[in-house]
Amino acid sequence: MAQSSRAVVVGGGIGGLAAAVALHRRGWRITVLERARSLEPVGAGISLAPNSLRALDVIGLGDEIRDLAVRQAEGGLRTPGGRWLARTSTAAAVERFGGPLVLLPRATLIDRLAARLPAGSVRTGADTRLTDPGDADHPARVTSPDGELEADLVVAADGIHSAVRRSLFPDHPGPVYSGFTAWRVLLPVPGVNFASHETWGRGRIWGTHPLKDGRVYAYAAAVAPAGERAPDDEKAELVRRYGDWHDPIPAVLAAARPEDVLRHDVHHIAEPLPAFHSGRVALLGDAAHAMPPSLGQGGNQAIEDAIVLAHHGDDLAAYTAARLPRTTAIARQAVRTARLTMMTNRVGMLVRDATIAGLSLAGPALFLRSFDGIADWRPPRQPYASDEAPVGNP
Repeated sequence: MAQSSRAVVVGGGIGGLAAAVALHRRGWRITVLERARSLEPVGAGISLAPNSLRALDVIGLGDEIRDLAVRQAEGGLRTPGGRWLARTSTAAAVERFGGPLVLLPRATLIDRLAARLPAGSVRTGADTRLTDPGDADHPARVTSPDGELEADLVVAADGIHSAVRRSLFPDHPGPVYSGFTAWRVLLPVPGVNFASHETWGRGRIWGTHPLKDGRVYAYAAAVAPAGERAPDDEKAELVRRYGDWHDPIPAVLAAARPEDVLRHDVHHIAEPLPAFHSGRVALLGDAAHAMPPSLGQGGNQAIEDAIVLAHHGDDLAAYTAARLPRTTAIARQAVRTARLTMMTNRVGMLVRDATIAGLSLAGPALFLRSFDGIADWRPPRQPYASDEAPVGNP
């Protein structure tokens, strides 16, 4: 790609910034247009699996993130009463997938990505509209508060309700409600020591994970009608739903203030898009393949998208060919897993829990099989001749 080529990235989230960094390293001139007034993400953590960490290695950021994150060490899956159904093993994950699973605040990853972009390349408060997707003979065009921009490539990383996606594929049905709502908190919980865990109940789950900076990231999800909200506040709703579950859940709830609790309904793209590109526009992350969080792969797949897109440069058909089948398969697996975790039938739950416990007895490696083909992904062969960063094996 010629040094003068220009890419406009619509959306300053993890996927958009990762794409901007990867393209910048390939010699593209980058402009990132983010609708929000700042890049500060809402309070939440993100789990990065070996696949996305290897992708971050390509842009020289993998080791820095590993140093800033906490390895998700010994923990596992529990029942609301506290019984362990399955234990996780960091050593088994490293042996199977070539690296650990790590956890860190989303804000940390956003900050580190943004720091690798040239000054002035990120514009916030920039509500952006695609006015022309372009083609082989003329550039794409977007309109922002600063006027119209032409681009050799537009990267649409504008999220699950992507306006760019609707413009490119107006007949696509778009995202659907996944059947459950989710809460997140990120806060200090003094005096509490615990093993990282996820707990499955009847149509409800809870997860609690310590972070390297001493805070706790906790999340919950429950089957609920779309749009339902607590009659008082969302902390009170969490207490009603999870207050009698095992430690440390009551302590986390006691430490939270109502304003610490974030809630959002979960949506996903059930019908795959016909392509992840049109003209000179490429869709990335949730704009292309939003999935339930049940595998923890939403952000990971966006990072993969970013690296593969930069690798293929202006060959967007090759980008679609590389990403659409993989993300479609992972999204479908995430939907199946969400149905399992959100199960409400008591007999089905007994069978589910017994099966998980049996698999765990056979060894943690057997339990990790559900991530085969996901966490062991490796990025395309290094495209940079003079990269200082270590890269995962091809």
